[in-house]
Amino acid sequence: MNSASTVRTAVGTSLLEDFSLEMTAKDVPGLEEARDSIPQGTRINVTFLGNEDLRLRLDAARAVKRLGFVPVPHISARRLGTREEFERFLAGLHADGTGDNVFVVGGDPAQPEGPYADSLSVIDTGLLQEYGVRHVGVTGYPEGHPAIDGGVLWSALEDKHAALAAGSLEGGITTQFGFDADPVLAWVAEVRRRGISLPIRIGVPGPAGVRRLMSYAARFGVGTSASVVRKYGFSLTNLMGTAGPDRFLRDLTAAHDPARHGELKIHFYTFGGLKATSDWAARFRKESLA
Repeated sequence: MNSASTVRTAVGTSLLEDFSLEMTAKDVPGLEEARDSIPQGTRINVTFLGNEDLRLRLDAARAVKRLGFVPVPHISARRLGTREEFERFLAGLHADGTGDNVFVVGGDPAQPEGPYADSLSVIDTGLLQEYGVRHVGVTGYPEGHPAIDGGVLWSALEDKHAALAAGSLEGGITTQFGFDADPVLAWVAEVRRRGISLPIRIGVPGPAGVRRLMSYAARFGVGTSASVVRKYGFSLTNLMGTAGPDRFLRDLTAAHDPARHGELKIHFYTFGGLKATSDWAARFRKESLA
């Protein structure tokens, strides 16, 4: 193996060191099943869905911790009906020792269900620090957002970066998933050009059925032109199969420039299940090292 190939392989495998995963509160049985495939200490994000209540969310965070992983509960700003509801959630996490790390998102509702219009308004309350939160994750959108102007997205990211620093909170960015490494890395380069130094995790869909991937892509405004999905490794004319992120990660590895992009890590959206994703990650890393 020549030196250039060695460097690319090293970068590729380093992307899978300390990867993170995503689950819903109802995925605890799946986490139990996958536990032996997931490295201990892995960060696992627990989403904040509208059809899941406080007890389910707290139970899921406890399960993540009990199984030896690091819980990262989501806080959906526009789903919080009252300040009291927000504080109950934070107090429950703090009491359980599962609230050191959280991930703050605006959330799906077009109109806020309570006093918080966006993730910045949650950060600005100061409640995160009061309840022992040390690290706050926020979202990045390399291909934009279907309902938010690009200029607004950049301003919001810059404001959150500043608010986290002002509040003495550690932070990080996790991106929406995509099928093309080029716009992702161009976006990362622009993040750095704007002076935003937060660590970045690149969102990647775990192996899943093509129909499911296309459905989520449409929902989140991810590019799915014929050329893009062919580059990723599946065809719009054959929706019955499954697809994994092999090509995407290899493309990301080949074009990743640490001097320009900084250190990158991977966050898996587990559309096909926690075990399928964690098993895939273990195989991919082993094959990359072979």
